[in-house]
Amino acid sequence: MKGLLKNNFYAVYANAGLFSIIMLLLGIFVIAACNAIPSLLIGYALSVMVGFSINAISGLGKECSSKWAKYKLTVPVKRTDIVKSYYISLLAWLLTGMVFAGICVVLSILLHGYPFDRGTDILILFTAGISLSLFMSAVFFPSFYLGGEEKSEAIIIISILSATAIFMVIVNLINLLLGSGLTTLQLILTAGILLACALLAFVLSYPLTILIFVKKEY
Repeated sequence: MKGLLKNNFYAVYANAGLFSIIMLLLGIFVIAACNAIPSLLIGYALSVMVGFSINAISGLGKECSSKWAKYKLTVPVKRTDIVKSYYISLLAWLLTGMVFAGICVVLSILLHGYPFDRGTDILILFTAGISLSLFMSAVFFPSFYLGGEEKSEAIIIISILSATAIFMVIVNLINLLLGSGLTTLQLILTAGILLACALLAFVLSYPLTILIFVKKEY
């Protein structure tokens, strides 16, 4: 498993490194300017969490173009372990994005004060970033092996759009049930429902991906 995780890391290392530098520079700009334009902080936090997750899943397409994905099946590793390594890598990169977003938010608050209207807005912000990343991954992994590795770029786009649609549907359903002008407790409940749905989708996609990958012929 350690070897598989290292392989996944090196598969996205170049893109993730460049993305990290861009996000670092952009983060400095956001920290400096968010006092005048608070929405910059929201956009940055969402972009960095979802962006690192996209980098993680893009590694699968690279493996296929280099034929390493097929060679990997000849070494003594189980297909279930290969899938597991992808899910673990995704969570690791999502955590990296959360750290970037967290540092930017904390520094912004220290320099300019609290930029949001309510105390729960930070919770909702991170809930949105995590949920979108997990929904996207839940759609991508099984679709990747089902639709064909050569279509990885199209599948990534479809996964992003699907994740956004799922997220918006859940939010709209919650708003219909609870009404407008949510209280603090209701906002926390909303965040909990979103995270629970995203985690459930992510967890359920794991055995589905294994089932598809185990039966796939090369």
